[in-house]
Order: sequence, then C-alpha cells, then structure tokens
Amino acid sequence: MPTISEIVNLIAAIMLFLGSIIALISAIGLIKFQDVFLRSHAATKSSTLSVLLTLVGVIVYFVSAQGYVSVRLILALVFINLTSPVGGHLISRAAYRTGAYMYRKNDNVGNANILLSANEKSSFEQLKERAQKREQLRQQRYKEENDY
Repeated sequence: MPTISEIVNLIAAIMLFLGSIIALISAIGLIKFQDVFLRSHAATKSSTLSVLLTLVGVIVYFVSAQGYVSVRLILALVFINLTSPVGGHLISRAAYRTGAYMYRKNDNVGNANILLSANEKSSFEQLKERAQKREQLRQQRYKEENDY
C-alpha cells in the first residue's frame, strides 16, 4: 500500500504543478493580449482550468494522505467553475456595449498585427456612438428574426 499512496501523491503533485503552470500562462496572457475581450478570455478560460487542476490535486492529496473528502474544496470547485465563465462573459458584454475597441487584423496579409482601433484615437463620444450603432443594428436584426 505505501507504493500506491506514493503514486497517488505523485499524481496530486503533478496536478498541482500543471495548475500552477496554467495559472502562469493565464497571467502572461493577461499582460500580452491587447484588448478587453482577449484578456477576459485569458482570465476566465485558463484560470478556471488552473483552479480546477489545483483543487482536484488538493482533493486527491487529502483523500490519499488523510482519508477524508473536504466539502469546502468541492464547493469551491463548483462555484468557481460556474461563476468565472459567467463573469467573464458579462465583462465582455459590458465592454462591447460601451464601445471598447476590438483587436482587428488589417486586410493586408503582411500586416496582420496592426491594431486598427487603437490607431483611430477615438474619443469617448465616438466610442459611445459606435456602440449605439451596434446596438441599433442588433435590435434591428432581432426584430427581423422574430417578425415583430
């Protein structure tokens, strides 16, 4: 039995290590990405996976070493995996509706990393106007699809 316990502890350590590596990748993504939408993607997707791996590793370790399952860890796992993607979606939706710029590729194949919106130097009024136009188009398409 000691070898099985050591193998389970090794699996728990590997899961903790993978969770920390993915959290590091998420932090790098938050720094490197250009706009709100890409950053919220990095913050929610990879950090949710890192928390999942870390907490599952801790649960496996506690079951192996001490022989009990922590209900608090399971609840934390469930609530983080439910609330983090929803929060990221709401942040992205709010940013879209307020007119935050999006990272867009230029039409030229050679210049694929140009931020067109960042080069526009838009004022707050111009951003608000673009957001209102997008919302009007969205409402118009919604009315056309639902026939009223």
